Amino acid sequence: MTPMYTASAVATGDGRNGRVESTDGLLAADVRIPTEMGGPGGATNPEQLFAAGYAACFHSALRLVAQQTGADVSDSEVVADVSIGDNGQGGFGLAVALEVTLPKVEREVAEDVVAKAHQVCPYSNATRGNVEVTLTVA
Repeated sequence: MTPMYTASAVATGDGRNGRVESTDGLLAADVRIPTEMGGPGGATNPEQLFAAGYAACFHSALRLVAQQTGADVSDSEVVADVSIGDNGQGGFGLAVALEVTLPKVEREVAEDVVAKAHQVCPYSNATRGNVEVTLTVA
């Protein structure tokens, strides 16, 4: 792969109870363990950041595929739910559920566009075979 762009971020502090910042200064956020996992909450967390990135990336892939197929994706939306849990092997694993809304596209066409976007999206390609990703057309 020949990189077109490289993002760089730094984590400091106490891991999930620390801070993350992009080296260009555009992203800066405290991170906290969510209360559901026994932490203090009150700040973003790695799963929220991953969900935001995946939703934006998948939406971009969806729009690219739609442009190629002529599907009208105006008013489209992608919701990414990222779950973390015990992987049964002494560590943690992730699962992703992507819910795509394409109000101006017939269901069969929408399902095809979503499936094709899943092949194009870099996040989908990075997680394939390692993270369970569920696709739903709303």
